[in-house]
Amino acid sequence: MNAQIPLSSYTMTADGRKIGAVLMEMKNITLRFGGVKAITDISFDIREGEIRSIIGPNGAGKSSMLNVISGFYVPQEGEVWFRGARRPQMKPYEVARQGIARTFQNIALFDGMSVLDNIMTGRLTLMKTGLLAQSFWWGSAEREETAHREKVEKIIDFLEIQAIRKTPVGRLPYGLKKRVELARALAAEPKLLLLDEPMAGMNVEEKEDMCRFILDVNDEFGTTIALIEHDMGVVMDLSDRVVVMDYGKKIGDGTPDEVRNNQAVIDAYLGVSHE
Repeated sequence: MNAQIPLSSYTMTADGRKIGAVLMEMKNITLRFGGVKAITDISFDIREGEIRSIIGPNGAGKSSMLNVISGFYVPQEGEVWFRGARRPQMKPYEVARQGIARTFQNIALFDGMSVLDNIMTGRLTLMKTGLLAQSFWWGSAEREETAHREKVEKIIDFLEIQAIRKTPVGRLPYGLKKRVELARALAAEPKLLLLDEPMAGMNVEEKEDMCRFILDVNDEFGTTIALIEHDMGVVMDLSDRVVVMDYGKKIGDGTPDEVRNNQAVIDAYLGVSHE
């Protein structure tokens, strides 16, 4: 096991936020689909309290990496470490119970259910009472659901979606659906929140709102965030550190300024360095 910064040790960002010890570490991850390598020998870490971006051109392997972190894909080589321990092979729901939640590149909500009920599904891994007790909604099951609903209502207030709380998700515009998906992920009370292109397809105003909410989640809840995003202006404004992928390989890793001035990164985005 690699030496890690003590949990009591923090560094401060320019805007006064605390960045702590290594929360997750990807060690020499290689992922293949048949004879095709989606990820080749990539290592990087995510530290407590930071906003960590994963960027790269289309087809770079970014979503595949996020799927490895969330347990949807199992790499053929390498190790995933979480909170100082090597993570064994797990199902996605087991990873969720560890405190890792995510949103998806393509919105994955229940269109026929209300906003409130969609967000409530994010609490499922935290529910203790059994299916039988929940079906009768009596005693401990009633008390537990009431407590979960109170938590969800706070998230609804936080993300400013009170006016649509009873609206079926299928009736909502795209930008609000993205916000509901963020709310559902937050309902799981994650230690690590994974956002797969949270601003894809949004207009300028919607992007500004989502940026504000991401910063607020990180600041007010202390949630560590790892995100994939193609808007480089957003990435450079939000991120504490950025890892850059190209054709399944890591070609850059550092602060936004370091990445911005990395020639390999510049060449990849200009399409002139693919030997």
